[in-house]
Amino acid sequence: MSNIHAILVSALIATGIFASASPAAAAPETVAFATNALPGTVVVETGERRLYLIVSRGFALRYTVGVGRQGRQWSGTSSIAAKYLLPNWAPPLAIKHDKPSLPDLIAGGSPANPMGAAAMTLAGTAYAIHGTNAPDSIGGFVSYGCIRMYNEDIVDLFGRVGVGTAVIVEP
Repeated sequence: MSNIHAILVSALIATGIFASASPAAAAPETVAFATNALPGTVVVETGERRLYLIVSRGFALRYTVGVGRQGRQWSGTSSIAAKYLLPNWAPPLAIKHDKPSLPDLIAGGSPANPMGAAAMTLAGTAYAIHGTNAPDSIGGFVSYGCIRMYNEDIVDLFGRVGVGTAVIVEP
């Protein structure tokens, strides 16, 4: 674990964001992964509900994720546009339409904030790869199109990738 990553984890523990840590979240597993994507690329396999960070030719770190519900999924190529710790969340119009009682803004660090510990927005889209304060949702078809990760996992990935990292979302 790098110094920056250790400091980040310590800060998030101090805020209580990891208070409801899920026993299912674990260090990412290195697995064989056949792809033409270059090392450093993030690949999301929607059907598998897995996110892979390519570490070398033929190998990747694997994380379990929650993905878009039927009719809310998307696929394509993007890149990480920005990275945020304890991000505020303003519900998009589609979510506000379905859940009009939601406030216009939920502060970062709030247990009601669906972005969890960190978020990385995807360029040219309305989507993000982000944590969650609902760890039971990981592994399912649960979102409006965003990629959800355990808070511990998004913090791990956050420390491994930078703005500009290529992201491929496969159906």
